[in-house]
Amino acid sequence: MAELDLSPYAVQTDLALEARQLALDQDPVLEGVEVEEVKEAGVTITRIRVLNEQGAQRIGKQPGHYVTLEAPGLRTKDTALQQRLTGLLAAELEQFLNRLGIGRQDPVLVVGLGNWNVTPDALGPVVAGKILVTRHLFELMPERVEEGYRPVSAMSPGVLGITGIETSEIIYGVVEKTKPDLIIAVDALASRSLERVNTTIQIADTGIHPGSGVGNKRKPITKEALGVPVVAIGVPTVVDAVSIVSDTIDLLLAHLGRQWKSSQQANRPSSILRPEGFEWPDLARPYTEKDLPEPKVREVLMGLLGGLSPAEKRQLIHEVLTPTGHNMVVTPKEVDTFIEDIGQLIAGGLNAALHEAVRLDNWSAYTH
Repeated sequence: MAELDLSPYAVQTDLALEARQLALDQDPVLEGVEVEEVKEAGVTITRIRVLNEQGAQRIGKQPGHYVTLEAPGLRTKDTALQQRLTGLLAAELEQFLNRLGIGRQDPVLVVGLGNWNVTPDALGPVVAGKILVTRHLFELMPERVEEGYRPVSAMSPGVLGITGIETSEIIYGVVEKTKPDLIIAVDALASRSLERVNTTIQIADTGIHPGSGVGNKRKPITKEALGVPVVAIGVPTVVDAVSIVSDTIDLLLAHLGRQWKSSQQANRPSSILRPEGFEWPDLARPYTEKDLPEPKVREVLMGLLGGLSPAEKRQLIHEVLTPTGHNMVVTPKEVDTFIEDIGQLIAGGLNAALHEAVRLDNWSAYTH
C-alpha cells in the first residue's frame, strides 16, 4: 500500500513554537534546535534558536532566534499582566538589539504591516501609529533633542490589494532614502491553536514572510531582500476552520476521557452515556493531554474518528470543509478591543526598548 502524501494538509502556522512541536510529534530527536523555557508571573517565555540548515529544514523556520511570550490572561484584560508583559517584551527586544549590534543612537524604522481596513490584520498599522517617532527632530532641530532618544521613524505601507505595490518594494524605497540600521516589522500572524490566538507574542530576527500563515505568500521582508537586519514582532489573531474543528474534537475527547476515567474509578461505567447526570467538581480545570483516553477507548467513544492520527484527522476535516467553501480563517468576536490593547502594549515595549528615556514607569506617557 502506497504511503499517503499528507503535505497538502500540513498545519499552517507562523509560530516557531508550534512548528517545533509539530516536528517533535514526527521525531522526538530534534537536532539543530535549542530551546529554553521560563515562566514569570503568568507569562511563559520560550526562546528557540535554530542553529543550522538541518534545524531549519526540520521545523520549517530560518536559522535565527525566536522568542515567544504566552500570556493567557491577556484575554481577561488584566492590566497588571499587560504592564508586566510590556516590560518583558522590552527586555527581550533589547537582547535582540544587542545581538544585532545596534547601538543606542542607531536609527530604526518601525513598519506596521497589514490592512488597516480589516481589524484582525490591523495590528501593524495600530502599533505604527503609537510609536514615538523622533527622526524628524534629529533632522530639523538636533540641538533640541535631549539625551536618551534615538532617530526612530514609522510607516504603514498597506497591502498589495490596496496599493498595487508589493510591500517589500515600498519598504525598500524608504530604506534606500532614510538608511536605517534596523527594521522592526509588526504583523498579525496565524496560529494552529485556539489557545494561542490573542494570547501570544513572537519576536524573531529572521525577518517576516507576509501571509505565509494563511497560504497567501508575498515577497519576504528580510535582511537578504532589503540589506538591513529585520526583527519581526507578531501576534496570532486568526485560526483556520480546520484547526478549530480539530481542536474541538480533541477537547471533546479530553472531556469524555476525563469523565470516563472518573466513571471507572467510581465503578459507574454507564455514567459516560449520561453527561447531564455527571458531576465534576473541577470542570473549569483546563484539559491536558493526560485527560485524553487511551486509543482503544477513543475508538469506543468516537468510532473510526477516534482512531485517526492527528494528520489523518486534519486530512479528513480538510476534505470535508474545503469543497464546500467552509475552510475559513476566523477570529474571535472581541478582536477589535484586543487589537487596540495589544497594539498599545507592543508600542509601549518598543518605545521602552528603543529610547533610554522611556522607562517602564513612564512608557504610557510616550505612547499615543
